Amino acid sequence: MSLLKQVQSLVAKDLALEWRSKNAINSIVLYLVSTVFVCYQAFESVDTLVWNALFWIILLFASINAISRSFVQESQYRQLYYYSIASPKAIILSKIIYNIILMVFLSIVAYVIYSIIFKNPVGDPLLYFFAVLLGSISFATVFTMVSGISSKTGNNSTIMAILAFPVIIPLLILLLKLSSNALKGLDRASSEREIITLLAINVITVTISLLLFPYLWRD
Repeated sequence: MSLLKQVQSLVAKDLALEWRSKNAINSIVLYLVSTVFVCYQAFESVDTLVWNALFWIILLFASINAISRSFVQESQYRQLYYYSIASPKAIILSKIIYNIILMVFLSIVAYVIYSIIFKNPVGDPLLYFFAVLLGSISFATVFTMVSGISSKTGNNSTIMAILAFPVIIPLLILLLKLSSNALKGLDRASSEREIITLLAINVITVTISLLLFPYLWRD
């Protein structure tokens, strides 16, 4: 079976399992709604800078909750079965693609709920929505790679936090700058550097995952 077909089969499997249970996705959506509502009760109204920072904090913790279980939910027997039918590259690619789909869905839900409960002050909605999509993809690629590494250390959450910290901080800084430009309604050309850098981080992260995960999978 080719790499593409392996990836398609594994992604379809993950989507089917998620659709059958719906427990995880429902709990994360509930987390988003409750967190936004609590923030609204606490602040009621905020300025644009706090509005932007608060949104990314909520989305960051939602992504951690959603993606950290990528490899935790896979039993050793299932991993052994994957080892016999699929290549390590297909497995990590399928996890990245599945988590991107999941994070894009959660990000759209979070943005809609957040904009309804809080007054939306965005000056350039299209650029901000693009920043949300790009941010969700970035969170998915980074946390999938880190989750794959930490799964080989006994799913140690401390290891995951330590590994993710050096990557997620500059990522958040870029996302805050890009979304801040959208909030102010600045010319889109002024955001090209942030967009290119974010895309480059995603490409580098996926490349490292493809190079590193096969060695981890052998263990």
